[in-house]
This record gives sequence, C-alpha cells and structure tokens, in this order.
Amino acid sequence: MIEEQVILVDPQGRELGVEEKMQAHRDGVLHLAFSVLLYRDRGNEREFLMQQRALGKYHSGGLWTNTCCSHPRQGESMEQAGIRRLAEEMGVVDIQALVDVANFVYRAELGNGLVEHELDHVLVASATDITVVPNPEEVLAYRWWPQSELQTALEQAPEHFTAWFPQVLALAETNA
Repeated sequence: MIEEQVILVDPQGRELGVEEKMQAHRDGVLHLAFSVLLYRDRGNEREFLMQQRALGKYHSGGLWTNTCCSHPRQGESMEQAGIRRLAEEMGVVDIQALVDVANFVYRAELGNGLVEHELDHVLVASATDITVVPNPEEVLAYRWWPQSELQTALEQAPEHFTAWFPQVLALAETNA
C-alpha cells in the first residue's frame, strides 16, 4: 500500500513540503485539504448532498458532513482532487467541474490524539441529475438535505456534524 501524504503549507497556502497523512494529523501541522459540497435547487429551496461518515473512519465517524472531503496529492489541482474523491467516496462520476469558491484555516482537536489543522478549499457544483453509489468504507449514509432543515439541525445539534462543516456550508451558501 502506498503511504498517503499531505501537502504542508503556511497560512497563505505556500507549500512547505509533505508529511505522511496520519503523522500530520498527530502533529497537528497545517496542510492542504478540500471539502466538496454539491447542491441542487428544488422549488424555492436549495438542497445539499450530505454524507454521514462511516463508523470506521480514522476520525469523525458517524458524523454528518459535506458531500466529500480529502487532501490533494502533489501535482493535482484542488478541482482534480475533488472530482477524484467524489468518485472514490460517493461513486459520483457525473460531475465534470467544480468551482473553488473560498478557503479557510481551521484547527480542531478530535479527542483521539488527532488534530485537524487544515487550509480547507471549498469546492461546489450544481448537481441536478447525478447517480450516487457510496463506498461503504467511506460513507454510512447520505441524503439531500434542504437548506432550512440543515440550518436548524446545525443550531439544535451541532455535535452531529464534523468540526469543519459549519464553515464549509457558510462559504458555500455565500459563494455558490
């Protein structure tokens, strides 16, 4: 198995090198990441394709989050990485382009000796007619979640969502 690496960066996104993924999460070093959020308009409301992370994930298992997320590989654009992970996690191969609408830095202690410290790019796309075939090693469940219900769920039960998701949603809503 190939050792997965993440790209280390400074807060401005300048590359500083690479580190093995799990070590970077143990050390809490800042690295590149992306979060994809697909949406569709239904009547007067936007719906977002959400996934519940598989229970066996190395962190945040069972929590709801954006459509997919991961880390780009060296030499891979954010958009290429997002399209790759849509296929790997959600079995979505119908999306040909993603728009990088914003990025933000966050740090979250995950309670299992791991730290998420990422410069996270938010990638969005409209997804009216797509087929979803989730990878069970990555995804426990998925659903199209209406924006108003999602906002209510975030307010009433934020512990059911990943640490990064509220910022991803806010940036996607503002910029999509």
